[in-house]
Amino acid sequence: MNRLQLVRTTGILFILLVVLLNIPYTLLMQNFEYDAILRQPVDYVLTKFQAGGTSLILTWFVFGLAALLFIPASTLLHKVMASEDHPYLTTATFMGVLSGILQSVGLMRWVFVIPVLANLYTNSTTSTATREAVSVVYQAVHQYGGVVIGEHLGQSLLVFWTLGIGIAMKRSPLFKSWVGWWGLMTVPLLLLGQSELLATVIPNIPVLAITPVGFILWEIWLLIIGISLLRVPQRRLIAKRETAQEK
Repeated sequence: MNRLQLVRTTGILFILLVVLLNIPYTLLMQNFEYDAILRQPVDYVLTKFQAGGTSLILTWFVFGLAALLFIPASTLLHKVMASEDHPYLTTATFMGVLSGILQSVGLMRWVFVIPVLANLYTNSTTSTATREAVSVVYQAVHQYGGVVIGEHLGQSLLVFWTLGIGIAMKRSPLFKSWVGWWGLMTVPLLLLGQSELLATVIPNIPVLAITPVGFILWEIWLLIIGISLLRVPQRRLIAKRETAQEK
C-alpha cells in the first residue's frame, strides 16, 4: 500500500467508524431508551432488556464490535502521521488502542452478562431472594464493567488520545490547523462530563451533563478527519515525501 492509498484508507475507516457507531446507538435510543436507562432502577432495566429479545442483544453486539474499529483507525492514523516527528504520537496511539478495547469490553457486558441476569430476574419461577441477589450482581457488573471500565477508563484514555492527536494535527501538513483545534475543543467537555460518573458514588457532587454534547462534537471531528484525509491532494504527499528525503 503506497502512502496515498494509506491516507485514503484511513479516511474511509474514520468515516465508517462514525457510521457504524451511530447505527446501533440510534437503535438503542429508539428501542431501549439509551443512554438514560443506564441510571434507571434495576427492575426497570432488566425487564425492558428481556422484552427487547434477541434483536436487542445483537444491537449491543454490533455496538461493541464497532467500538473495536477505533483500534485500526487510530493505528492507521499513527502511520499516516508518524513521519512528522511528533514524539508523543506513539503514546497517544497506545491510549487510543487501549480505549477501544476497554470501551468494547464495557459494551459487551450487555451481550454476554446482562441477558443471563435479565432472564433469571424476569423468570416467573425465580424467588424473591434470587431476584434480590440478581439485582446486586447487576449493580456490581454495571458499575464496574460499565462505569469503571467503559465510561471512566475507556473514555479518559480517549480524551488523552484526542489531546495528543489534536496537538499533532495543528502542526501537520495533512490537516488545517482548525481541525486540530476542533478536537482539542472537545477535551474539556468530555473531562467535565466525568462528573456524572462520580455522582454514582458521590451523590452530592455537582453534575455537568455535557458528555452527550462533547461526544457529538467529537464524532463530527472524526468525520472531519476522514473527509480531510480523503481530500488531501496527492501533490502535497509527494512534496512532503521529498522534503523528508532532503532532510
